[in-house]
Amino acid sequence: MAPPRLYLDWNATAPLHPAAREAIMRAIDIFGNPNSVHGEGRAARAAIEGARRKVAALAGTDAANVVFTSGATEAANLVLTPEFSMGRTPLKLGHLYYSAIEHLAVREGGRFPRESTTEIPVTDAGIVDLNALAALLDAHDKSTGLPVVAIMLVNNETGIVQPVEEAARIVHAHGGLFIIDAVQAAGRLSIEIERVGADFMIISSHKIGGPKGAGALIARGEALMPKALIRGGGQERGHRSGTQNSLALIGFGAAAEAALENLGERNAVIGALRDRLEAGMRAVAPDVIIHGAGGPRVANTIFFTLPCLKAETGQIAFDLEGVALSAGSACSSGKVGESHVLAAMGRDAKLGALRISLGFSTTDEDIDRAIAAFGKIACRRRSAGEAA
Repeated sequence: MAPPRLYLDWNATAPLHPAAREAIMRAIDIFGNPNSVHGEGRAARAAIEGARRKVAALAGTDAANVVFTSGATEAANLVLTPEFSMGRTPLKLGHLYYSAIEHLAVREGGRFPRESTTEIPVTDAGIVDLNALAALLDAHDKSTGLPVVAIMLVNNETGIVQPVEEAARIVHAHGGLFIIDAVQAAGRLSIEIERVGADFMIISSHKIGGPKGAGALIARGEALMPKALIRGGGQERGHRSGTQNSLALIGFGAAAEAALENLGERNAVIGALRDRLEAGMRAVAPDVIIHGAGGPRVANTIFFTLPCLKAETGQIAFDLEGVALSAGSACSSGKVGESHVLAAMGRDAKLGALRISLGFSTTDEDIDRAIAAFGKIACRRRSAGEAA
């Protein structure tokens, strides 16, 4: 009998956390419309508000600052707009600046016209260039409105942690609005919104062990908010209309609560597993390139290139060995192409790279299996090269 498949693609999506599964099963009969005033509706609303408090706690803020969405992509499209309001007063934002390594949900610019967006370069280490950011904001045409800057806290491919606190100081010194994509940071780093300096933060349920179909836009306060993207019945205090997905949000809340528990201890264990896997990979193939190694990375991510092995070929080879991993981001309709992250870092993006990402249920035995599979693939690559 073949061994069970090995899942090493947690940055793409995490398996449903047991706490989220239990919360969903307990709530399966909470069927009322949360916007109805009868008892069934009030029960659904109470469950959603409980989930909202748990998600808010993950970001160290008040529940009133959390707007639930269908996911991180919708949250990005909600907040990336030139139209905001401060209370009842309209506020015009003139230009969007985003780092060259952002997820496509941000790189597309949301509701900003393409000509009103500018890419911020990154260093060859994959870290946003703060001097370039300051120069861009110095040159910003204030007559068009305030600048908006979007920088991810953790890159989804390399796992590199970005200097968002320093970026926030630069942005705010220029009177700008600072948005952080914390999708890959939640559950792996502390993401208190005040500490990191974000005006808005984006997180996703399924990246932290909650169900798919839920996410959140978290604001620093209630006064400044973007123009609604989805309008209708006025749910989510008018910021996001549509009947809430009660079960998904309840699971999201449970996953957020679990993500805060033993955060440092859990990530120390995962980091030790990651380090052992990298050491095993280097022992088997000394020429393996681990992008971002030695830099500030989250504990669970390895983004690597095996010279002479194309990313799509490697992904298929690992799949045939029973190992699930990614060739970069998995949020682009399953396509495998050149990594814009590697290109932004000045690396040769033609071969591409493979991403291994670990999670809360990864074991020592999993690492042994991953090293063995890597060894087989590296050996076949060498044999193919010698034959050629």
